[in-house]
Amino acid sequence: MDTSSTIAMFLHFGLVGVGCLAIAEKFIPLLPSYVLLMLLGLTVPDGTTLAKTILATSAGSVIGAIGWYGLGRALGSRRIEGLVTRYGKFVLLRPSLYRQLTDAYRGNHFWVTLIGQTLPTVRIYLALPAGVLRLEPRAFVMATAIGTVIWNMPFLSLGYALRGSGHDPISLGFWVVVVLIAVEVALLLGFRLYKRSPASGSVAPPLALPSRLPVEEGA
Repeated sequence: MDTSSTIAMFLHFGLVGVGCLAIAEKFIPLLPSYVLLMLLGLTVPDGTTLAKTILATSAGSVIGAIGWYGLGRALGSRRIEGLVTRYGKFVLLRPSLYRQLTDAYRGNHFWVTLIGQTLPTVRIYLALPAGVLRLEPRAFVMATAIGTVIWNMPFLSLGYALRGSGHDPISLGFWVVVVLIAVEVALLLGFRLYKRSPASGSVAPPLALPSRLPVEEGA
């Protein structure tokens, strides 16, 4: 079964299918998520359905993240590291990336989780070390939900806006990803500079997010 027929099968079940597709996207590398979201946006008939689709995809993504969190919490550090070492390369989760994601939680857990949900690849796997580290579940779910909406809404809305326009949604989606990441980097740098300035009265520890991330995600 190819990707297009798989998506069509899920869409046959309406918003429930859209939510299930968002859950599957967290585990099965069908398409980069921004591509999937824009394709879903192209199928939305009106603004009301767009809002419902944003909610459905966001709920599905959060459920998928909870699945990764639960897996990490249940198996623990040693077994997860062993699985990542053996099989991580098949799902774009290299051991070095897993270590970077784990190290990221030296900073503020809430903000690391929220920002991580708006970064390609990181947004899929950050929940795994969060579970291993047994982060507070309610704060984790809240941060994941906020970050997921921030990620999903622009791409679904852009796909909806491009219906019948003749523009290539894939290329536009790529540049939206670049702009989102650039804005996040600028905000983080600005925050660090502000906290380190004499007027702030203190030096804040850096928010340790992975320094090298692929622009496009493979799942």
